Amino acid sequence: MIRKFLFLLLLLVLETSVAAAQDAVTLTYLVDDTQNSQDTAQALADAYMAEHPNVTITIETRPGGTEGDNIVKTRLATGDMTDIFFYNSGSLLQALNPAQTLVDLSDQPFIENIVESFLPTVSQDGQIFGVPTGTAMGGGILYNRNIYEELGLSVPLTWAEFEANNAAILEAGIPPVLATFGDTWTSQLFVLADYYNVEQAVPGFADAYTANEAKYATTPAALAGFTYLQEGYEQGWWQPDYATTRFEQGLALLANGEVAHYPMLTFALSTIAANFPDQVNDIGFFAQPGTDAEANGATIWMPAATYIPQTTQGAKLEVALDFLGFIASVEGVDAITAAVAPNGPYLIVGSTLPDTVLPAVQDLAAYIDSGNSYPALEFLSPIKGPNLEQICVAVGTGQMSAEEAAASYDLDVERQAQQLGLPGWD
Repeated sequence: MIRKFLFLLLLLVLETSVAAAQDAVTLTYLVDDTQNSQDTAQALADAYMAEHPNVTITIETRPGGTEGDNIVKTRLATGDMTDIFFYNSGSLLQALNPAQTLVDLSDQPFIENIVESFLPTVSQDGQIFGVPTGTAMGGGILYNRNIYEELGLSVPLTWAEFEANNAAILEAGIPPVLATFGDTWTSQLFVLADYYNVEQAVPGFADAYTANEAKYATTPAALAGFTYLQEGYEQGWWQPDYATTRFEQGLALLANGEVAHYPMLTFALSTIAANFPDQVNDIGFFAQPGTDAEANGATIWMPAATYIPQTTQGAKLEVALDFLGFIASVEGVDAITAAVAPNGPYLIVGSTLPDTVLPAVQDLAAYIDSGNSYPALEFLSPIKGPNLEQICVAVGTGQMSAEEAAASYDLDVERQAQQLGLPGWD
């Protein structure tokens, strides 16, 4: 009798072990190689795995910028994409042909947890493909508040005031503006973060641009961003070694007060917080100034998102969908906040920012709360030329004039619009 009992018990243990093994699922999660993205993805994975012991989520990384874009496109095209991946919303997503390559999420119940204004940035042909992963961001100028205090400077509301501040900072022996052209994607902010000012000067520019009725080279307000890059080079605003300085090296210079300004997205704040926790509160944010102090405001970036390629199927797909549901929950937001200092507002219904939010995030929130903010062009138009970062580096290093750059980018945009098959670009 005892032997029979032990035999049955052994069978039960074996059956349970086999079932558990069958239920075990491993997902691979591709993210870009910035510290912010890696920390965000790992925090979400760890929190989810803690609740689902049978699931393993392995993080893989890729470069940012054009190189990373090409990796994502190639892996999707060859059917070699990871089970889930983290990528831009907006125009760059459209270039992936999501309706042909990604899993449609529009019938998933967790879509109701996402702030509605985000959904168009991850949609195509009436389908929804991504879940916001992280916070919205501001594009503008990060600055060292200690330098401003020491030199008695005020936050500029116009470009002329910004120029005056830079002259005073340069006279004090400090490089006024950080350039990290060693990571080419960082070169674009003077152009991209100026869109609030473009919209103020030319209301509806995004629609005209998308319809091939407006160009950078022939629209002075749009050309301005390129002229700012040219001015930075010609006026000697950049720090030494600007052509080879990398993103994280530059953040060290900013945090340590060795440069005054950095045209950048506020997502950089979490990296500063991780690497320089004692200095992160010394960093502030202001909108890239334009020509009119009364029309001063910030350009806003929607969060990137997590997507599922159509190659993910079966049990992996079921777990991937459940994981995206976790990301689109207050619990998921809390997991991110516990690991990464928020860089702006979350776009998950019911989520809140902690009282300890960084000063620069408070600066950004003030623009949003006052209504003085506007989405970046890439969230209003499906077109973003893939070579903008290389063009901006050419201007910022004195190899190309602003006018040449704008004309070159218009050609880049034309090719992109034709690839997307947009009307009016034949």
